[in-house]
Amino acid sequence: MMARYHRGSFDTAYITRPKTRWTLTGRINVSETQLELKGMEENTPFHSEMTADYKSTVSFGVNYLGLAVSLSLNPAKLLGRYDDYELKLNSYGNKWGFDFVYQDADNFNGWYEGGTTGRIELPEETLKMKSINLNAYYVVNHRRFSYPAAFSQSYIQLRSAGSLLIGASGQWQWAKTNGNLESVLKMTNIGIGAGYAYNWVPARNWLLHISALPTFIVYSDTSLRVDGDRVALHYHFPEVIITARGAIVRQFGNMFVGTTTVFNFSNIGNHDNLAVFNSHMHSRLFVGFRL
Repeated sequence: MMARYHRGSFDTAYITRPKTRWTLTGRINVSETQLELKGMEENTPFHSEMTADYKSTVSFGVNYLGLAVSLSLNPAKLLGRYDDYELKLNSYGNKWGFDFVYQDADNFNGWYEGGTTGRIELPEETLKMKSINLNAYYVVNHRRFSYPAAFSQSYIQLRSAGSLLIGASGQWQWAKTNGNLESVLKMTNIGIGAGYAYNWVPARNWLLHISALPTFIVYSDTSLRVDGDRVALHYHFPEVIITARGAIVRQFGNMFVGTTTVFNFSNIGNHDNLAVFNSHMHSRLFVGFRL
């Protein structure tokens, strides 16, 4: 198994596997979700922005020769202070990889501004939202560039390298507002595109990663009902889903520390009717040991 673990179609002058069998990692994770609406209502512009409560978790992971399991805990949820639900799955390989996020949230705070009303602060639970975000990538220069070196530490990047990315994104969302005006928004979008990623090794045992993968929406099914009446929504080019990633990793012998961030953004529609902007950010601090 050890011999198979170290074999692979990669350039060992740029990428290598850790020499140890076990990797133990502790993490602090923080995520944020935001929904922004801009448009026209009875020939009057309006603008609304709503943000879900920050979600913080602590997690511990064990990796044996590339096979990993982890356990996450949300202290606020254990104390009964947080009711939202979020599920994340990701797989970072040198050639292929994906991120999957499911969220069920109703702890939103925000505001609405339009017409002669001025800015109105929206109370909690005005918005309830369920969403799924999925993005996948293919690395063209997978022999010299390693995504897992930055995000799972199952490889080590020895020299700087970059790569063209080819990717696809999918997004599903159901959002409902309560109050004087009840509205239901449903969206399904699929996009394809290309981007670029770069691992910079400025000095031994350092790694800085940055990447962006924009995908243009090629299939869109969006509907909005306000008090039971359907509001017409029209496709407006360009509608995009963008996935951006960043990471900093520092190694000290068999110990490593670092931080990573994954940011998802999408825009649907146009300001003359209704434009919907979604963003989700997940950041983590981690420390690990190789044994």
